[in-house]
Amino acid sequence: MDKILEELNDSQREAATTIDGPILVLAGAGSGKTKTITTRLAYLISIGIDPASILTLTFTNKAAKEMRERALAMIDSAIYPPLLCTFHKFGLLFLKLHIEKLGRSNNFVIIDTDDKKRILKSFKPDLPIALVASEISKYKNSLITPEEAVASARLPNYKKIAALYKKYEEYLATNNLVDFDDLLVLTYKILDEDEELCRQISQKYQFIMIDEYQDTNELQNLLVKKLCSTHDNICVVGDDDQSIYGWRGANVKNIIEFPEQYDNVKVIKLEKNYRSTKKILEAANNLIAHNRNRLGKTLQATMEEGEDIITRCFADEKEEALEVGKRIQKLIDSGTPPSHIAVLFRINALSRSIEEAFNRLSIPFKLVGAMRFYERAEIKDVISYLRVIANPTDDFSLKRIINKPKRGIGKATVEKLENEAKKRGLSIVQLLYGIDDEELSKLVGKKNAKALRQFAQNLQELRTLLDEGLYTFLDEFERIISLKEYYANMPDGMERNANIDEFYGLFRDYIKQNPENSLEDFLADISLQSDQDQVGGEAVNIMSVHASKGLEFDHLFVIGMEEGFFPLTGDGCDMEEERRLGYVAITRAKKTLHLSYVQSRFYRGRRAHLEKSRFLGEAGLCNASVKIEKRSSYKKGDLVKHKIFGIGRVTGVSKAGREFKLTINFGGQSRDILSSFVEKV
Repeated sequence: MDKILEELNDSQREAATTIDGPILVLAGAGSGKTKTITTRLAYLISIGIDPASILTLTFTNKAAKEMRERALAMIDSAIYPPLLCTFHKFGLLFLKLHIEKLGRSNNFVIIDTDDKKRILKSFKPDLPIALVASEISKYKNSLITPEEAVASARLPNYKKIAALYKKYEEYLATNNLVDFDDLLVLTYKILDEDEELCRQISQKYQFIMIDEYQDTNELQNLLVKKLCSTHDNICVVGDDDQSIYGWRGANVKNIIEFPEQYDNVKVIKLEKNYRSTKKILEAANNLIAHNRNRLGKTLQATMEEGEDIITRCFADEKEEALEVGKRIQKLIDSGTPPSHIAVLFRINALSRSIEEAFNRLSIPFKLVGAMRFYERAEIKDVISYLRVIANPTDDFSLKRIINKPKRGIGKATVEKLENEAKKRGLSIVQLLYGIDDEELSKLVGKKNAKALRQFAQNLQELRTLLDEGLYTFLDEFERIISLKEYYANMPDGMERNANIDEFYGLFRDYIKQNPENSLEDFLADISLQSDQDQVGGEAVNIMSVHASKGLEFDHLFVIGMEEGFFPLTGDGCDMEEERRLGYVAITRAKKTLHLSYVQSRFYRGRRAHLEKSRFLGEAGLCNASVKIEKRSSYKKGDLVKHKIFGIGRVTGVSKAGREFKLTINFGGQSRDILSSFVEKV
């Protein structure tokens, strides 16, 4: 063990050998976080601490497995392993032992997301299933009961969702089912209601470690507090600068405010970076320094100076993708394995131009953590509409979109239409075009007949518009079909609509470049691209920044560095989280980093002229197009001195014009003072 500890730097060794009390290990990107955690786990066991009293929680089974294997490999003696698992696995193990306290049997069945949606669908809601499922998940993770949701709902749609939530929970209880959220919700509920059991569990796990603490949500934070109710031996490891999952409930405040939630917290910073060159780290440090809501640390390079970061501007996305492809081709030709190269983007829709360029250049690639552009559900829906309009005999495509947007047309109705069409030797669309209202009502009912008649009229109108030209057709397509309005109501509606806009832009560009081609030509062209076989073996990785977290690459290309794309802007966007995403992107690079932006890009179905990302300026890589606000050199907890009020502690920092306003506690009295009137002690 002594030899293993010698391999750690001073900060890592301090984190690995500090045993008692609350510890926050602030682990910067590439700073040897996993090595430190596994060494600490092995160290605890090596000094005689019972492995059964150690609990380590993380977020993925893969991470848990890797940590367990690495920790046990450091220990000579054969012992039973400590519990090292995900939060949800811990919840499952706990419920198997204690769910009877809720009047439930421990032979419960865990359902997945598809099962959940299928149950909700059986209630025949008139709201998008994905929206209902998402809102129920939010209720659960906020510990809001169905009764509380029903009582607090004010808007009509939320009254419906609350009622569905109640019905859904009753269904789960009746059938002894547990969904993914319940694994933590029910665990917390039992611990909260049974003080004696909570005390026993806390005493059992005397040493608790939590990995990726910046990714915990409020429920997980509350659960951790229950586990620590009889002691404060908790070590949390993470990086507030890499908190990028706020959109799915992660709360960066959990790690930032950890020193305030426990007494006498020891903060250990891992700042030595063993991954990236000095120039890459300088850009990352410059960028993240503009965030104010952070604990603060600076990555220190252990690698060489490295090559300059390359920032390039292109006319449009096609030129950008082609030039990125050519540079990557040179790297591969010079002997770089394709798997050591990656292309990152903030918005999934941007992958389309890269995919096409790589196909043209015959560069092997794989799209990581996302579907290919043309395989996304919303894009397949648009393509299915276009196929039916171009070819009224295409029943396969028709069945995909006959109830999108929702028209109340179910499987039984489709089967009736299909059978009747077969009797007459027609396709379903041809049947709808030819059958009269009375016959259609007899076949499917009056309500369905009315919806189908309108659907058929929409298809017929769009087919007629083809004769007036594809530009006119496309302008009218969204107005008549309203697919974007349908997707806008879903939790990921912004992303889906961005993809649809990207597709419309692609269509317009195709029309412009091929004015003589027809809709059938366009569909044939894109079907060849979407049918590309999956590439195996060595391949360049193409992925979103979110999907890249935890990975590293020798050569990295980040595209789409424009305002509105990276960072995303507008309502609901958190600029500090966007900046953390930028920090994550930059710190994936080991040797070379290429950042690119375009002067114009298809945006919301139109070609828009764009400004380069403010992040390029904030990282010190070019003149900023957006005003940069410098970070205050003061943070919460700093001791400062004022010439009249004396020494005080900073309790808050906020912007005040060109200055920063500090809220300072001077011996129990709080005062707001401009930062230029104090100095650090």
